[in-house]
Amino acid sequence: MPEIKKPRYQEPPLPEIDVEEFRKVVMTRRSVRRFTDEPIPEAVLQDCLDMALLAPNSSNLQPWEFYLVRSPEKRAAMAKACLNQNAAKTAAELIVVVARTATWKRHSTEVLEHWPEETIPRVVEEYYKKGAKVHYGRLPLDPMGKVKKFIRNVAGLSRPFPRWPNSQSDMELWACKSTSLAAENLMLALRAHGFDSCPMEGFDEKRLRRIVKLPSDALVLMVVGAGRRAENGIYHAQIRFNRDRFIHEI
Repeated sequence: MPEIKKPRYQEPPLPEIDVEEFRKVVMTRRSVRRFTDEPIPEAVLQDCLDMALLAPNSSNLQPWEFYLVRSPEKRAAMAKACLNQNAAKTAAELIVVVARTATWKRHSTEVLEHWPEETIPRVVEEYYKKGAKVHYGRLPLDPMGKVKKFIRNVAGLSRPFPRWPNSQSDMELWACKSTSLAAENLMLALRAHGFDSCPMEGFDEKRLRRIVKLPSDALVLMVVGAGRRAENGIYHAQIRFNRDRFIHEI
């Protein structure tokens, strides 16, 4: 008997979306420097984190982690590590956004373990069992990725071929790109709930790593202060350069 093919997965019908409501979220999101004493309800915060985890990411390998700094002692130390910025000292929540470069191998196995359909497509299974290991892994005795880069460049002479990641620095960039998308989801979700945020890059990473006790492969992308916007929470009007500088047609 001929094999009966199962129907492909179909996404549920899309809901109606009001673009103007989304525009409000995007246009009112600002880097808020001072927050009120109002706490963020736990259900709201967890909902925002859940939406952060829905961000697009490379090969669905989800190289991100979020650390909620909750203890008063660690919050005080974190504010100091963030150079005593008001956004850190007054925030209702401090969230350390971290990119991981060493979790991809475990996650590539777990993708198959958590596959939501009864049958895993062969191309998917082969990619996560073999392809991902070749694409993201390192060759023996090639710590700088030079051999891998050479092989890819040679293969790319005759056809389009992915040229990276090859080295540890490539993997760091890879992880940071996906994690940045998740951080943006988090901040937009906070704004949609009526709260605000400030992504901080000004911090002493060495002190921060001691406070949070991060794994050796973890890259601190930013510290997000979050809370209810204070009346004096925004210091200046928003500045954006002419869009023609950044948008190009070729």
